[in-house]
Amino acid sequence: MINNLKISAMFPCYNDGGTIIKLVRDVSEELNKYCVDHEVIVVDDCSSDNSRELLSDEAVSNKKLVLVFHEKNKGYGQTILDGMKTAKFPYFFYTDGDGQYSVEDISNLIQAMDEDTVLANGYKISRNDPFYRIIIGKLYNLFMKFFFGVKLKDIDCDFRIIKKSVFEGETFFSTSGTICVEMVKRIEMKTDKIKEAPVSHFEREYGRSQFFNFKRLFFVFFHVLKLWHLLIAKRK
Repeated sequence: MINNLKISAMFPCYNDGGTIIKLVRDVSEELNKYCVDHEVIVVDDCSSDNSRELLSDEAVSNKKLVLVFHEKNKGYGQTILDGMKTAKFPYFFYTDGDGQYSVEDISNLIQAMDEDTVLANGYKISRNDPFYRIIIGKLYNLFMKFFFGVKLKDIDCDFRIIKKSVFEGETFFSTSGTICVEMVKRIEMKTDKIKEAPVSHFEREYGRSQFFNFKRLFFVFFHVLKLWHLLIAKRK
């Protein structure tokens, strides 16, 4: 473990009113056990449910909570980047705001880290999703490993701690879900100081996935091609 650890924990939020407040409180409770200081950032990507009202009410009494509200929907990738830009501490944790991961498992990542660790990434013990999503997830992992040479066990596991200094001077291309591949690949191109740890994955109890529809999948595929050209083809 790292001594005197300080973490900015971040959740992207889009219509996650049924889960986001519990996640904010639970991650603070967990980080209090391991960190000398922390903050919790929520970047709301123009939700149309009651997420903003709930978050604003929570921020009145929760001094660790930092809110960023997008006035128009900017996409998952831009939401992550805005959270990282807002973060004031050297380590940046993020996971999704839908509650499919237990933030208690952040302890697995923290305990796996040492002073040299640049990325601590989770991998799902088992995936609790509909069958078609499990198949798409496996194909996505295979695709990214083959075309990008990603070494992580589970690139589709958005549960990670990043040492922010690894991205100093970087300009990112992705504003969609391809941000995860881009960040991981940029890290792997610089260092092998990466740790992995198992995390639990649960069925979605609130809301619906914004990723798994044909229009969005086509958009992501197009972005993956452009990202491959930027990170792989041009460098060759």
